Amino acid sequence: MPAILGLPAGWTVRLPTSDDVPRVVRLLQRHREVAGGPPRVDAEALESELVGRGSWTRRQFVLRDPQGEVAGWAGVHDRAAGRTDVDLVLDPQAPDDDAVASAVLRWIAQVAGQVAAERGLPATRLDALAYATDERQQRWLGDAGFELARTWRHMSRPVEPAEADGHAIPVRAGVRVRTVHTHPDGMPVAEDLRTVHLLLEESFADHFNSYRESLAEFLARLGEGPGHTWDHWWIAEIENGDDWLPGGALVGTVLPENADGFEGTYVEYLGVHRRARGRGVAKALLGTVIADAARRGRDRVGLEVDAQSPTHADALYASLGWRTGFEMQSWQTQVRAEPAP
Repeated sequence: MPAILGLPAGWTVRLPTSDDVPRVVRLLQRHREVAGGPPRVDAEALESELVGRGSWTRRQFVLRDPQGEVAGWAGVHDRAAGRTDVDLVLDPQAPDDDAVASAVLRWIAQVAGQVAAERGLPATRLDALAYATDERQQRWLGDAGFELARTWRHMSRPVEPAEADGHAIPVRAGVRVRTVHTHPDGMPVAEDLRTVHLLLEESFADHFNSYRESLAEFLARLGEGPGHTWDHWWIAEIENGDDWLPGGALVGTVLPENADGFEGTYVEYLGVHRRARGRGVAKALLGTVIADAARRGRDRVGLEVDAQSPTHADALYASLGWRTGFEMQSWQTQVRAEPAP
């Protein structure tokens, strides 16, 4: 583990271990209490990022304060070619937190430059998140050269058992929805995976933050999460004469149990191809995921939406019963490739 230049006296860093999972869970809970995020932390997903499959594409460490307590977590996620995500969380009571954040963000920029060099790219974009009410995190990012790029609304809709019949959002004529086809062993058929990937790539081509992600990167990243399951991948098809053409796709995951003991469903991706817009494809996919959640005994469906989406997707979700729980901000900057010394 390389030294982090500029850390205040007494602060140390080390690679995370499985013993750190409950410590970082508590760290995130304390951070969210002050920053305005949701109180519940998905410990299984965090474990994947720290020491499991999700750690494979991350370079990260935990920070210990002068008393030896885990008071921070930071890392660089090599998400896709030219796209690098940033993690930085410090305990709200951490001493010298401004100086620690400054040193860590310099390290993050350096390592991201090394990732870009390894990929043979001239540069990469860093993307960091901050809760909309977290002025401390926003200040750190601004001081490090990041700029506010977008706001995202995290919305949730309650699900009632009676909605299992699929009538909550009726499917318009000329549209049908199915899960991806699978082999007898439950693994998905490759053609459908390529279809979902292509639909989502083309659906978001004219949206903010669009970037090209290879099929391998797409599948590897989505497979990292513990809530991933192939029976939450849906394809919407539209009637075109005597044929049915792919018109949209939805990829969902399983949300862990809440305080009431109910799981939920989360919409990771929902995309409608330009040729299918205006035909009720998005509503058909949303109605499908609501009915599926109800049949499984779940109590909610969550999603994230661009608050400045050109398609005004947030208004659609609101009209169908989704409500905003909290907002996140995307902060971005560019760093040039920098080969490791």
